[in-house]
Amino acid sequence: MARDDTTAPTDRSDDAAVAARAREVRGTTNEPIWRRDFPFTSAGEEAVTRREFGRYLVLASGAFAVGTLGIAAWAQARGGLPETDAAAILPAEDLEPGQSHLFRFPGPDDPAILVALEDSFVAYSQKCTHLGCVVYPEGDELECPCHEGYFDIRTGEVLRGPPERPLEQIAVDVRDDGMVWALGYLEAGE
Repeated sequence: MARDDTTAPTDRSDDAAVAARAREVRGTTNEPIWRRDFPFTSAGEEAVTRREFGRYLVLASGAFAVGTLGIAAWAQARGGLPETDAAAILPAEDLEPGQSHLFRFPGPDDPAILVALEDSFVAYSQKCTHLGCVVYPEGDELECPCHEGYFDIRTGEVLRGPPERPLEQIAVDVRDDGMVWALGYLEAGE
């Protein structure tokens, strides 16, 4: 059987001679081998130590935390939902009990749903409070088909499923002209 030279043991003196010759070719005696493999440097890279870099990270994290708390405090002080102008939805006679009507409130990008009950009307933001999928009426409930969340059609309270908050309810009124009007969002507990 022939002997493979690549697996043959090497003489340590040969390795030392090769390393010495490599240092001689490079013109240095103390430079690590990785410098030859990665010869790229940037100006001033020796100026920042790991400890200083860690300090910068801590300071930056602290600044982000203070900024986040500041934004949260500002949002809390600013109040809840925005004030909106009343908007006509549709004539009350156009909606029979058990039927629903989709509309936009308070802006053109805000889907909402009006539901005619036996004795009144209720309206909600059509966005599920879990992940924002649209809800639709299913019997005496509003259903979110994305993750099977169910809300009470009269109150908007969560009946079952992953949502933890009730739907945002919109105050509605039937005015003397026979139109159903959206008046604005109700605060929680109203």
